[in-house]
This record gives sequence, C-alpha cells and structure tokens, in this order.
Amino acid sequence: MKKTSTLALAVAGALLAGTVSAAPKGEVLVLLSSENQLPLQGGTSYATGYYLNEFGVPADQLLKAGYTLVLVTPKGNAPRVDQRSVDPQYFGGDAAEMQRIQTVVQGLPDIGDTLSVKEVLAGDLDRYAGLFIPGGHAPLIDLANNPEVGALLNHFHQAGKPTAAICHGPIALLSAQKDPASYQAALARGEKPAATDWVYQGYKMTIFSDPEEQVFEGSLKDDRLLFYPAKAMAGAGGNMTYAPAWQPNVVVDRELITGQNPFSDKALAKALLEKLASRRQ
Repeated sequence: MKKTSTLALAVAGALLAGTVSAAPKGEVLVLLSSENQLPLQGGTSYATGYYLNEFGVPADQLLKAGYTLVLVTPKGNAPRVDQRSVDPQYFGGDAAEMQRIQTVVQGLPDIGDTLSVKEVLAGDLDRYAGLFIPGGHAPLIDLANNPEVGALLNHFHQAGKPTAAICHGPIALLSAQKDPASYQAALARGEKPAATDWVYQGYKMTIFSDPEEQVFEGSLKDDRLLFYPAKAMAGAGGNMTYAPAWQPNVVVDRELITGQNPFSDKALAKALLEKLASRRQ
C-alpha cells in the first residue's frame, strides 16, 4: 500500500480543524470520484468534481462525532471540487460557514493523495464502520461502471454496514451488479438495459431527480447528459422516492441511506450517524 491512513494522523488533522475530540469511534470510508470531466452527448465535457457541501457537511458532522475519515478514489488521486458548488447558497447563504467547511475538507489528511479502491480492497475492509459517497456529477464518470467499486459496495451490503450516498453519489450503487460497465454503456446509447444481479434491487432510495437534472441541463446550453441518473436507478430496480425539486429528502432502507440533492446534506449526515450509533450499541 502506497501509504497508510493512521488514526493518529487523522485525529491530529481533525483536532487542528476543531472538529473532533481525541477519542475516535471508528473509521468511515469516503468514496470519491477520480475524474473531473463529464462527457456529454455533443462530444464535449463538463468540468465537475465533488460538491463542497455534499462532502464537507457530512464529513464535518462525522468528525465532530468522533469518527475518522479515510478517503478513497478509483485511481488513488486527489479529488477535485466542482467550483460551482463553492457558493454560499449551499450553506444557507452563510459565506463564513462555507469557508469553514472548505477548511475542514482541506484539512483532511488524505485530501491530496487518497487511497485507491484497489488498495482498500487489498486491506482489511472489516476495519471500516461505514461508507459515505458524496455527490457532484463526477460519480457518473467512474463510480457507476466500476467492478472494483462494486466489490467494495458488496462488502458493506453483505456486512449490513451503513452505506450513505447523496445527490449523484447513489449512482455508484449501480456498480454492485455483474457487469456495470455494460449497463452504463447501454444507458449512454439510449437503451433501457436490465441490471444483472444488482444487490440493491427493490431497495427504497432516492437520487437527484429528473426535474432537478433538467434545471442543470439548462446550464449546458444545447448539450445534454448521456443519461439521467434517476431513470438509470429506476431501470435497475430501485424503488425510487422523490421530494419536490430542491427540497431535502433522505430515504433509509436497511443499511442504505440516500439523499436526493445538495440540500439533503444535514439530514443525510444525521441519518448516517444514527445508523453508525445503532451498530455500536
């Protein structure tokens, strides 16, 4: 393994950020995309990454609760923030709170050099108390079609460990099937494929809704996404539930916790912490 994310280093970084006591409760794996250029139908791409609040707000709450965060990406590189998400509107209009969350994220020990999914799979997966997948459009690029991500998800599913994903993060769940790359390729061709042995089939869940995605597409001028995430999840067998556009919505089914949009960040963090606490009892 190219490096080790030790409890001591993570706790020290969190203490400097003023977000956690010195008694960690366990480690939570945070799965982020390695990519930052989302392919579009017209052959162009959209600069993307993780949404600051979707990553930073739950991360801040996990740290405050005494958990250590271990960051992982498919390539083991530094994840990028979607610059459109560096906006006070996602923090209740509070620019100071946005800057505080930026500081928390930037202070995470592994933010500049994460573990790779392959490295995590080769290690001891039992050490992790839960899995958290932030959103932003980047997960559409390399988390939904990735067999290694699927293996990671399968571990948490089989162990019944909390798995939380927000906004576009739930698209990563599609990797937990027999051939996720073929499924995504068929979606990009405009087909309606059937998921194969998807472990989350029938689960109640949510993801960024079609009306919300249509608003986003309006910012692309005449270009379009390769596929809509909500339709992809429903087509795979997800039991989808949505709130009106831009309203917070979190759905919990067994070990799975999903949030609909950026404004679901605090509610998702609360639900994840409750699930983690229930497993510690």
